[in-house]
Order: sequence, then structure tokens, then C-alpha cells
Amino acid sequence: MQDDRSTRRQSHNGLGEVGVPASKLDGNSPRPLYLQLYDLIRCDVLEGRLSPGSRLSSSRSLASDLSVSRNTVLSAVEQLVAEGYLESRLGAGTFVSTELPEDLLGSPIESPSVPLQAKGQSARTSQRGQVLRAFSSIGTHPVLRPLQAGAPAYDELPRETWGRAVSRALRTLVDDQLDYADPRGSLRLRTAVASHLRSLRGLNCSSEQIFIVGGSQQAIGLAAHALIDPGDQVWVEEPGYIGAKAAFIGAGARLVPVPVGDHGLELEEGRQRAPHARLVYVTPSHQYPLGMTMSLRRRLELIAWARRTGGWILEDDYDSEFRFAGRPLAPLAALDPGSPVIYVGTFSKVLFPGLRLGYLVVPLELVEVFAGVRFAADRQPPSLEQLALALLMEDGSLVRHIRRMRALYHRRSTVLGQAVAESLPDVLQLTGSAAGLHVVGLLRSSRSDTEIAATAAEHGVSTVALSRYFLEAPTASGLVLGFAAFEERAIRAAVRTLDQILRPEKE
Repeated sequence: MQDDRSTRRQSHNGLGEVGVPASKLDGNSPRPLYLQLYDLIRCDVLEGRLSPGSRLSSSRSLASDLSVSRNTVLSAVEQLVAEGYLESRLGAGTFVSTELPEDLLGSPIESPSVPLQAKGQSARTSQRGQVLRAFSSIGTHPVLRPLQAGAPAYDELPRETWGRAVSRALRTLVDDQLDYADPRGSLRLRTAVASHLRSLRGLNCSSEQIFIVGGSQQAIGLAAHALIDPGDQVWVEEPGYIGAKAAFIGAGARLVPVPVGDHGLELEEGRQRAPHARLVYVTPSHQYPLGMTMSLRRRLELIAWARRTGGWILEDDYDSEFRFAGRPLAPLAALDPGSPVIYVGTFSKVLFPGLRLGYLVVPLELVEVFAGVRFAADRQPPSLEQLALALLMEDGSLVRHIRRMRALYHRRSTVLGQAVAESLPDVLQLTGSAAGLHVVGLLRSSRSDTEIAATAAEHGVSTVALSRYFLEAPTASGLVLGFAAFEERAIRAAVRTLDQILRPEKE
């Protein structure tokens, strides 16, 4: 039987006493030959078959022995030199490094044949990271499907208007706008946002207080890291926004679920559970997901409690532009100037989530702290999108778009309500239909909302089980139903599908 070593180069000028087995290079593999050679040499080094100080034969000899081009060998060797596995000595050749990268790191590196996914829980991550892993939404929304919550009307997006704004912004960007900038964001956009909030929301704020962020999720995370120390208690609405809970956990907070009633957050319950909570997260204008409005009396009581205890209120006003009757409600920060309220707004619902632009309004005494936290997180928001959005706000295009969408969403909300009333009046009770992009259908039966949502997904209808929004045992069961992104016939068809699922006897 032929010795396996016959397949290896036998020369003191080759790869030490052990060469590279040519049979392992696969010309039919989708992985380029130079990367295959890189892998083989790297493995031989890490597994000790090539000892430190061993000299490689010339690139020409290796290319001949392996039946590959010299460029293939050079590409592999150059990469290995760049990463520190090999070292090139002028006039002497290329050698295995005597001080390997793994030695400097102080830990061995596994063979590249072992995929990262195979490590599972053995991968070294923080406990917080393992907890936050549960909030991952990778691949959960590959296709927009009827009744998906949180999606605006993409079919009515002013694409041409937005495209013109982006083109104009690109043409007019100056060098200073391409450089590192204020962590708060573009002064021009901050000025436009402040003007927008003063005129439409009654919030008397200045551009100095505005922070442009990557949507409401980053706004909540920024506030959490600026105001919360690990172990601090935070009131969160029960049920409430899942993304906010993830952000607070990421900051090391201890979540205190506080029930919501017909008038919003149950303050007495919160005081009993955590009388000295550091922060309260609320959606008072349109509670997420149930949709009720916090009463004026309760709003004022919440502000008074925060003043008395030294706590902070984080107000998420995620979709109040789309209130169907009357003007949008005054935010907490507008009710009591100087109150300990941080206000969050977003353009994800106004335009589209992929824009990833939102804003924070912070009290003046917090501006420098928030600026430092923002700098450490991602330095600043992108310049081009900020300028394009500022242009839309300055010429009135954004306000006109909001008005059109408010009317459209009202119609689509009405269609959903009518369809449910016709087909499922004794099965679903709709709530939260006075504003926004979604409603909640409370189940009148004891059926599992999780199972219903899963079955609906199998039939092409995207709903979210209300029970998912609870930290403690759910006290209500239902489905979160989005309507904003879908035409009337698609809404009616989706309700008919729900009817078949909720009334299997009809099949």
C-alpha cells in the first residue's frame, strides 16, 4: 500500500516535513482555489503540521506541485502574511510565523471547517446578550402580508417626491455635511422637527433639544443608557411594546409590568409595585398595542409622581399624527413645561420604516449627557437622508402627505371594522380604532391567540397574538390587526380567512 506521505512534497525547501496535499484542492468547488489553499495552510499551521519557522517553497514550485496558477498561490500566501500566519523575509523567502495570532490572543482558534453556528451556547457572550437573543426578529417578515401590524401604506408612498428630495439633497451636500458632525444630527432637520412639533403637537421646544436617531427603537435605547443604571426599576405598560422591553433589558434595567386600564396606565398599581422606579415608559396618546388614550387627570398625576420621586418619563408618541377625530392630543411634555419628560417620535409610520429616522426631545439639562451616549453608540445619523427629509418638511410636502394618509387610514380602518362586524361580531371585539395603523381584536372565546395567529400565518394572514405583549400571565387574549398597508379588498379577504379559522364549522 502506497504511503500517504507520497502525496506530499518531500523537500527541506518545501512546506517543512509536511506539504500541502494537492488532492484536497477541488476545482469544482464554488470556493475559489486561493481560499482553499489559504484554509489548508492555515489548518496545517494551527494543528502543528507546519512548525513555527518552517520555510515554504517558492510560489512557482507550489503552483507546479498543486497544478494551479502562481497568482492563486500568491493570493493565498499574501492573505496569510497579512493575517500573521506567515512572514516574508526579504531575500530569504516565506516562513511560518514564530509568533502566531492565536498566541497573542491567548486562546486557540478552531479549524475553519467548524461553522460558527455549531458553537451554540458555547460561544462566549454576555448573559444580557443571551437574554436579548429572544428578541431577535431575523427573517420574521420576509413578505408583507395582509393585516401585518406596523406597516404604513407603501402603495401611497410619495416615491417621486422623496426621490426628488434625495436627488436635490445629494446635489447640494457640502463638504461640511459629509464630515463628522453634531451627535444630535443635522441642525437643519432639528430646526424643522422643532417647528413641526410646535405647530402640530403644541410642544414648545428648540432645535437644541432635538436628537435625530435611527427610529423610535434607537431613541428608547439611547434614553435607557443615558438614564438607567443596571438594576434600576422601570415601569413598562402591561401589555406593552416589545421593543421597549428589549431596550431596557439591554441597559440592565429591572422591568416592572404595570397594567393598563380604560384610562391608561394604572398609576396606583405602579406605585405599589415600584414606588421609586427610575423611569416610566408610556404610550399615552395611543397605547401600544390596545389603543386607549391616557386620561388628562392620569397624565397630570404621572407627571406629579415623577417630579416627587425624581423619576423620568419616556413618552413614545409613535403614531399620534394619525388621529382620526380632531387634532392630535397634547403630549405630556406640552402639558407641563419643564417636566421630567423625554419625548420620542418617529418617521417610520409617517413615511416608511426602512428610512430609520426618528427623534428625541430631551430637557436642556440632559442634552450633554445624551450627546455623549449618542457619540459612544453610533456617532451621528446619516447626512443624506437627514437633508432630504428636511427639504420635505420645509416645503410642506410631509404635512400634506400626513393629511392624505390620515384620511386613507381612516377609510381602511373603517373597512376593517365593517368586515369584522359583518363576519365576526360574536368572536372579536375591536379596540383602539380611533387612531393609528392597527386595531386589536379581543377574543370573546378561550381559544389560544398564539395558535390562531400561527394558523392565520399558514393561510397568508399576518397577525400578532396579544399575549406576546405581556411580561406576566396574560389577562386578555386577542389579535393585533394592521390595516394601513392594505387595499380594501385585501382587508376583506383577510377577514374572511380569519372567519374560516375562527369558525371551522363553516368549512
